[in-house]
Amino acid sequence: MVGIQKGATPENAVICLHPADNIAIARTPLEAGREVRGGGRTVTVRSAVPVGHKVALTAIAPGADIVRYGQVIGRAARAVEPGDHVHTHNILFEELTFDYELPEGDLSPHPAPESMPTFMGYLRADGRAGTRNYLAVVAASNCAAHVVDLVAERYRGETLPPGVDGVAAFPHGEGCGMSMGPDLDLLRRTIGGVIGHPNVWGALVVGLGCEVNQIGYYLGANAPGAVRVEGLTLQHSGGTLKTVEEARRILAVMIEQAAAERRVEIPASRIVLGLNCGGSDSFSGITANPALGRCSDRLAAIGATAVLAETPEIFGAEHLLVRRARNREVAEKLLGFIRKYKDYLDRFGGSFDDNPSPGNKEGGLSNILEKSLGAVAKAGTSPLMDAVDYAERISAPGFVFMNTPGYDPVSLAGLAAGGVNVIAFTSGRGSAIGFPTIPVLKIASNSDVFERMRDNMDINAGLVADGEKSIDEIGAEIFQAVLRAASGERTSAERLGHKEFVLWRMGPVM
Repeated sequence: MVGIQKGATPENAVICLHPADNIAIARTPLEAGREVRGGGRTVTVRSAVPVGHKVALTAIAPGADIVRYGQVIGRAARAVEPGDHVHTHNILFEELTFDYELPEGDLSPHPAPESMPTFMGYLRADGRAGTRNYLAVVAASNCAAHVVDLVAERYRGETLPPGVDGVAAFPHGEGCGMSMGPDLDLLRRTIGGVIGHPNVWGALVVGLGCEVNQIGYYLGANAPGAVRVEGLTLQHSGGTLKTVEEARRILAVMIEQAAAERRVEIPASRIVLGLNCGGSDSFSGITANPALGRCSDRLAAIGATAVLAETPEIFGAEHLLVRRARNREVAEKLLGFIRKYKDYLDRFGGSFDDNPSPGNKEGGLSNILEKSLGAVAKAGTSPLMDAVDYAERISAPGFVFMNTPGYDPVSLAGLAAGGVNVIAFTSGRGSAIGFPTIPVLKIASNSDVFERMRDNMDINAGLVADGEKSIDEIGAEIFQAVLRAASGERTSAERLGHKEFVLWRMGPVM
């Protein structure tokens, strides 16, 4: 990473990230005729280049590689001259084939640190740490979604005992009209993980009564973890209003019991941090994601866990992660998830390159290869210790990968079901997302979006591009914000009441 200085002189109007790069990133809007210097070269801008977009530093022949981060992000669709704007109009996307460097041996986890930071959290009976203390009201199917919303709404504005963070609703559109088998298994694993989460003291599962996803799956011996779980159905309870009143009677007892929990000092090695990005721009891979990577490495070094997700957004950068895998088994699991996801896309005539949104492209990201190379920076440089499927329980310390879609609310649901107790979410275009029971920290990649969406953002990594702070400094700021959030400090998403929850439905509707 080059040093980024204040101002907008020819020397720092663009950012060249690697000596091998033949493009640079416009730190400010570049007008035609302006002289800029990057990568040891001086070029004259031939046409206007928006902020965050790419300008060619060299002549690039048709079919030749276009290189960012020292990696190929595409090929020139036609001749590109020095100073040209480089984007979707003159970049060809193609799926690259890699000669993967699979690990030979088995890497050991980080040694125990000399000192261990702590946070104030809830130590649960299964050994995991809660960062919040919620009661969850979870719909077994769409037929009960309105009722769980009504139940939680009854507690809005009501003063709960100290130590109880709230009654969180989990409505959704699934649970019936679905095939038995993998789709139902995925639904049950996700809901079970949400119910059995360390941030949830107890849960009430509400169904209609006749749906495919029966409430009995989550009760008795099937109850996930050490969580206290009760169940109701509208058909048995006598309809909407009677179910709401019965739910309140059950929750009144749970609230009283949950209030007895107290935060205690817990080693920060119990933190499981979910890593996600949404509304990314070209600066995401320059500022916010590398800074979050520094935080991830620091967590790995103390035996905590950082979980990278969004399988479509590692495509084209997976070779970099495979090199870091703990052993061949973990590397093969990661590659297996990518192959499986490609098969999933092929069934619907899709492509990984469908992932970059119009906003991503307006922010300077031309294709999925460029987006992925910036996205994986969230995971830092630590060894990849494990790769798990969607909503599977996360148990390994260090850097872990989870197979999820790139669609933000679905990705967060999988991470939550896996047990992350804090989420760090980077954004360059702006995002407002939260989660019902987990604090979500928002990290802006540029100062413009931080100021425009100040109510939604917690940390401004754009100060790196402004020349005000270093990546290391922002990384340290994120680490401290994670500890504070884990100890109970409310994030912007929590203060605004964001609680998005969407399940991953892959199978047919019956």
